[in-house]
Amino acid sequence: MSQQRPDRSNTRRPAARPDASMSLLTNVMDHSLDDGYAEAAARRSEAGVRGLPRTLRAKLGLAAGLVLAALVVTVGAAQARVSAPTLAKEREELIHRIQKGTAEADTQQQRVDATRDAVDRMQREALKKHGGDKAELLALLAGSTQVTGPGVKLVVDDAKGAESSAGGPRESSDFSDTGRVRDRDLQRVVNGLWQSGAEAIAVNGQRLTSLSAIRAAGDAILVDNKPLVPPYTVLAVGDGQRLSTAFQDSADGQYLHVLQENYGVRTKISAESQVTLPPAPSLTVRTAKPQAGAAKADGADTGKGTS
Repeated sequence: MSQQRPDRSNTRRPAARPDASMSLLTNVMDHSLDDGYAEAAARRSEAGVRGLPRTLRAKLGLAAGLVLAALVVTVGAAQARVSAPTLAKEREELIHRIQKGTAEADTQQQRVDATRDAVDRMQREALKKHGGDKAELLALLAGSTQVTGPGVKLVVDDAKGAESSAGGPRESSDFSDTGRVRDRDLQRVVNGLWQSGAEAIAVNGQRLTSLSAIRAAGDAILVDNKPLVPPYTVLAVGDGQRLSTAFQDSADGQYLHVLQENYGVRTKISAESQVTLPPAPSLTVRTAKPQAGAAKADGADTGKGTS
């Protein structure tokens, strides 16, 4: 009995995939995005479609910011307008207080000046009564009376552009080498005039006495604690032409000439037929003692006196 051979013409097996051995890598490539990320991206896309465009939202935010800023400015202006009358009233009150205080200070100063004049008058009378013929000389030396006579007028002024500094022999820890007149310069000028024969000296109307001081306060020059401003006008009583010549030939006069030549300090000196010096602003008698040999009005010697 013959065996029938199986028919294989219609039973083909499906061909295997070339990447069948790389199923894990294939799965990773096909599903590279996690499901959670995909869902989030879908929700965001859906919200973008339903929401406002991004540019429109930015414009609305800017508009809201501008409205808020305008509101703040408006409120501030309103508050300033409301408080303006109060500030104006306070300012007027402050001005009134200042004016009142200034007036009171002026009144007190007038009283002080009147009292000082009365004291000076009594002092001069006492000097005339007990000092005899020395009263006028003592008043002149003390600077308590006005002086008029021939003399010199010396004007000392800062150089042009004196604010600049270049450094040099005048420079120290307190002063810079500029064309500005310093207190020590004025001191040398005054001492040179005294040495040249001046009988009385005043600087910018400030009468100098044996107790006077010329100092500096920053860049300002003080004479008896009174600030002066340039130009500095120095008046000296004495033989005008002779005093002028003697001063210019002295060491202090040469020092002033060096300031003029090297630093541009402006100076001008002239002999005057008449100059007037005011009395010292304040003269205080610090000490007094009896003087032997003082005479009474009737000529009798009492053995007492003042000086």
